[in-house]
Amino acid sequence: MIYKSPNGSKISCKGWQQEGLLRLLLNCLDPDIAKSPQDLVAYGGRGKVARDVIALNSIVEALQTLENDETLLIQSGKPVGVFKTHDFAPRVIMAGALLVPNWANWNYFQDLENKGLTAYGQSTAGSWAYIGTQGILQGTWETFYQVAKRHFEGSLKGKLVLTSGLGEMGSAQPLAITANGGVAIIADVDRSIIKKRLLSSIIDIRAESLEEACEIAQKYITKGEPISLGVMENAADTYEYFITHNITPDVVTDQTPAHDLKSYVPSGFSTEQARQLRKQDPHTYEKMVMDTIRRHVVAMIELKRRGAIVFDYGNNLRGQGYKAGIRDAFCFPGFAAEYIRPLFCEGRGPFRWVALSGNPEDIYRTDEIILSLFKQDKRLKEWLDFVQRRLAFHGLPARVCWMNYQERSTFGNLINEMVKMGELSAPIAITRDHMDAAAVASPFRETENMKDDSDAIADWPVLNVLLNCSSGASLVGLYHGGGVGIGYSIHSGMTVIADGTKEAKERLELVLKADPALGVIRYADAGYEKAENIIKTPTFPAKTVE
Repeated sequence: MIYKSPNGSKISCKGWQQEGLLRLLLNCLDPDIAKSPQDLVAYGGRGKVARDVIALNSIVEALQTLENDETLLIQSGKPVGVFKTHDFAPRVIMAGALLVPNWANWNYFQDLENKGLTAYGQSTAGSWAYIGTQGILQGTWETFYQVAKRHFEGSLKGKLVLTSGLGEMGSAQPLAITANGGVAIIADVDRSIIKKRLLSSIIDIRAESLEEACEIAQKYITKGEPISLGVMENAADTYEYFITHNITPDVVTDQTPAHDLKSYVPSGFSTEQARQLRKQDPHTYEKMVMDTIRRHVVAMIELKRRGAIVFDYGNNLRGQGYKAGIRDAFCFPGFAAEYIRPLFCEGRGPFRWVALSGNPEDIYRTDEIILSLFKQDKRLKEWLDFVQRRLAFHGLPARVCWMNYQERSTFGNLINEMVKMGELSAPIAITRDHMDAAAVASPFRETENMKDDSDAIADWPVLNVLLNCSSGASLVGLYHGGGVGIGYSIHSGMTVIADGTKEAKERLELVLKADPALGVIRYADAGYEKAENIIKTPTFPAKTVE
């Protein structure tokens, strides 16, 4: 079955709050952006939007019949009840893949999933907020910008970046690297993915071998021009090739699905061979995967020793390497702690909105508003110029901008007014990635090496869900695992539908201030000076308690 979101101004639900969530759900399965829509997997190996087809159909039906004073509860991708609440309550409340800590591991989760009792939603599939490459692109762009700023005087011009993984999240890498002036070589074991990225202009060139990739890269490095090259190779084999040929890239990272051993392809296997072995002998498969990951991490450590800037891009690669017996697997940092944390301290994060009309002009109109509202923000202008030039819309048109609590609220209220006045074709869904300041506890990624050692404190995403529920978000949810895997993170999601009503204005005013502001409080509580100073300002939307 092919899933597509409805568009236009005609709705099948009893209100735009429900209709907006329905469209986001189906958009996650759009074949133009989803990894495996027939399996209900949006991205990340097994990130599912619903537990099974029966559950999906039940969710759709429930949303279409949901009253404006009712709330639908969803347990790990399965609808379990509709409750009478009130107009200002969330229309949907979710919990996904949550396990009691003693049982929070992949093996136990897999047993439960095989019994049909749970489902893994990744960071945005389970909360119906997945929007394809653009969803992760600005975070990746910001990361490489900070790498350039920290190590290369503000630009990757003339620098070689080696990475791997061109899947859903990894597809942001070539665009982000070249946008910062760099030359990228990206390995992926799946030829079809490389072809897809080439056809969509995500990568510039498909090299037939690592030798050819290196030759082409060197020409562009010499010219000081950016280029991205995809090559069909296993990540571990690729990184070892650079070592044996005495080629040290300037920057090394990785976005293979190492967090999920069933999605990582071991050395020597094609994707089809891997699929067969995984099905026939999962124990042998995982052992081979761990052997490959060990080589993968050892090679990255060696490249670091030779002078490359090396970092983990949040897929728990170092954690898996440590399990494989590499005692110094954590000798290179994670991207969030190393490059993104200052943004978290001021409440910035991957704020996004989706045109429920399906009309790209609605997004371009919001672009104009952003440039008018925040004309002093040079980076924001650079970002919008870049995505307008390089990124085509897939599924419902959407946009991402890393805004703080003041900017999100101002923008959200203006969007709602534009819907009310008919300046946009239909309402807008406002949501965010789970990689937000108060939305995640993840000791190997967002909360790694916290100043006060609070890496594993998971109270904050729970408080975030409760606060967003109280503030009137259209959808709220609490989830387990994210991009690092079962046992490694707790994270929360939220969505608000700007439908032009007075009620939506109130929802947006409360949620879009409270949601990021709690992140500032979280980092102030951990002792970060930037966040401490922000919560003392007169405009901060919460009273702090000493």
